[in-house]
Parts: sequence; C-alpha cells; structure tokens
Amino acid sequence: MSETITERPMTSDDLFALRPSKKVDRWLFRGELRESKVTKRNPNHSGAVMALGRILGNWAITDPGRFGKVHGAEVYFRIRRDPDTNVGIDVALASPAQNASITKKSSFIDGPPVFAAEVLSPYDKQKEVDEAIEEYLACGVPVVWIVNPFYDTVTVYRPGAEPVLYNRSQEINGDPELPGFRCRVAEIFE
Repeated sequence: MSETITERPMTSDDLFALRPSKKVDRWLFRGELRESKVTKRNPNHSGAVMALGRILGNWAITDPGRFGKVHGAEVYFRIRRDPDTNVGIDVALASPAQNASITKKSSFIDGPPVFAAEVLSPYDKQKEVDEAIEEYLACGVPVVWIVNPFYDTVTVYRPGAEPVLYNRSQEINGDPELPGFRCRVAEIFE
C-alpha cells in the first residue's frame, strides 16, 4: 500500500519561523514559498523609495487617524489568507485599524494595504512584476503604483480599470483612495 503525501500550503507563521537569511529574500505566494537571491539596491531604487515614502508620509501625517501610516523597506503584509500571500512592499500605506493592531512582536501587517508601491530595480523580471500587480489587486489592494526610476514614470493600477502611465512632467492625483494627495512625478526622482 502506497501512501500519498501532500504538502500543505505554507502559512505566514511558517515563513517567519524560518531562520533569517542575508542571502535570500523570502515571501509567500498563495501558500507557496518563493525565494530570490538578495540583490543590492542601486541609488535610483533607494532614492525613489525614500522620496515616495517622504512625500506620502508628509500627506498621511496631516490626518493619521483618517489616512493611516506609511511603511517602507519592504514591510511584510499578509494580503491573502488560506492560502497565505505574504509580501514585502517597498512603500505601503496601512489603514489606522491595521496600525492599531501592530505590536512590538509583529512580523507582518495583516490584510491588504490601502496603497502599495513597488519601485523597479535592475533585477526585477517583468513576469514577476505582472504577477505581483495581479495578486495585489485580486487581494483587495485598491491602488498599486509601479515606480520606474529608469524612465522616471509611475504606472497606476486599480481593480477593473486600465493602467494609467504618468511621466515626470505630470502630476498624480491620489483620489479617491488617497483623498487630497497630489504629487509631481518628478519629485519621486529628484
């Protein structure tokens, strides 16, 4: 008699129980462990992450009880449960309720963020970027930005809508997800 062994999907708790690695980035995609070699971020990537975090953060602190809090540096969010999708996001806006649930021992923020931005780096693969956008939107992230520091552009994705591309000469209006937020695209790359 043969026994069939099926692996159960990995959970966020399983992910964070793994020994940390300085050589491998890890995340969950629908319960499947994904790994990639840790790459060095270039100045254009890190500069865009910091600039966008500052710009968005300055807007959010005007009414944190309403807008929430900006998180960066690939903060982990569990955006899907059963099976878990747990991803590191370059710049994200967590809701006030999500922020209230964070403790000193939290490894991730539970639920999809209000806003997610991924800043492209030289090592990103288009297939993986497309997969991430699709998963973010399917999991309820209302607005996703793909920030491209090589072309100084931002592409905005929303569920059920065509993506909109902005170049450095344009301004992005964050309504309705980010009420009152406006930013010149060039500010992200200066």
